[in-house]
Amino acid sequence: MSHILVAEDEEVIRVQLARRLKREGYDVSEAASVEAAKALDLSCFDLVISDLRLPGAAGTDLINAANDVPVLIMTSFASIASAIECMKRGAADYIAKPFEYTELLLTVSRILEQSLQRRQNAALKKDLHRNFPVDGIVGQCPAMLKVIDRIHRIAATDVPVLVLGESGTGKELVARALHSLGKRNHGPFVAVNSAAIPENLVEDELFGHERGAFTGAIARKPGLFEAANGGTLFLDEVGDLAPSTQVRLLRVLQDGEIRPVGSTKPRPVNVRVIAATHRDLAASMQTGDFREDLFYRINVMDICLPPLRERGDDIGLLAEHLLQQIGARLGRSRLRLDSNARHALRTYDWPGNIRELANCLERGAILCDQDILTTEQIAPILPGGNQHYSLTLSLDDYFRDFILRHQSQFNEAELARRLGISRKSLWERRKRMDIPRVSRS
Repeated sequence: MSHILVAEDEEVIRVQLARRLKREGYDVSEAASVEAAKALDLSCFDLVISDLRLPGAAGTDLINAANDVPVLIMTSFASIASAIECMKRGAADYIAKPFEYTELLLTVSRILEQSLQRRQNAALKKDLHRNFPVDGIVGQCPAMLKVIDRIHRIAATDVPVLVLGESGTGKELVARALHSLGKRNHGPFVAVNSAAIPENLVEDELFGHERGAFTGAIARKPGLFEAANGGTLFLDEVGDLAPSTQVRLLRVLQDGEIRPVGSTKPRPVNVRVIAATHRDLAASMQTGDFREDLFYRINVMDICLPPLRERGDDIGLLAEHLLQQIGARLGRSRLRLDSNARHALRTYDWPGNIRELANCLERGAILCDQDILTTEQIAPILPGGNQHYSLTLSLDDYFRDFILRHQSQFNEAELARRLGISRKSLWERRKRMDIPRVSRS
């Protein structure tokens, strides 16, 4: 339900407009002046409808005060000049009195829809800067075919889902597939790793806070539940939530309301929750670390992802898929695995699953001088590999080790070429990681 503020000094018009909007299903608040409107928390509204001429100040003053909330200006002094001025000030639209309520309602509906699209596009643009193991679900083994079938069956519903699986198996990818295939795909998808947020900040991140709720809370901050309103909230590592947060999450799922930190009034939210964990929640319930009632709330439907070691030939499919992505980033579109390397990947245990596979292939692509990756490049600890590197090394650790081992043999141009980067990038990384140059004998 969208929340609209009507700022109008003429009481008859204000009350009539508010009544008409409420009849259409909107939640409406009223203000008789700019000062009264600013006294409210404008960020709580989805739209502000304001008269151009209000006591004490012009209605256009609310445009800056409302920040990202769209403002629709109405006035009985219609003219091209005033319309242009309102739009220059940042008004979402302009309507002249007297107006037909049908026309106003159509304008309100259009502005709210455009605002929702902007929120969704902002979330999508933010996601472009994130690196995921794969862009789509790749898999043909029986276990993954069951997962894909289950995704299609569950996506059409709106029930909470619990995604289970080891770390690195692609739980967030499944959540995104559920969102994109479901009826909420027009809304935002918000992902949060519960384990990555300090325990004392989890409730603030999820539910937000009011101004003055604690020292330093100088303004109201919407939580992630509000950011996901109308869409999907993905709670990764839900098994790591503190008991107090579990209680509040249970209430949100039961009542569809959140209460920001420092607030005495609940706020309605319309969010589908998809949770994920690598933990054994049944064991956590027995030890009292996870609430049984919350488990049954988030586990209306579940999806269990198989570990990579049990996916057979899918390992080769995933490797080729990941190499296409890596090659696109490195400008080497013809990267391939030779038969020995493919066999080595197939026989390795992959404790880190798809994330570990992606790490291994990216390191191998940097090492490889040709377009064919061999066991020597991609198998630091795989069967047949003869290098001392560990797959648990980060790329920065590998970069440092490679430079220190080979800088006495190669000049800077050759080092950069073998690492697949420019000399400038090599210099910048040396400086950032404090790796000194040494003279070559």
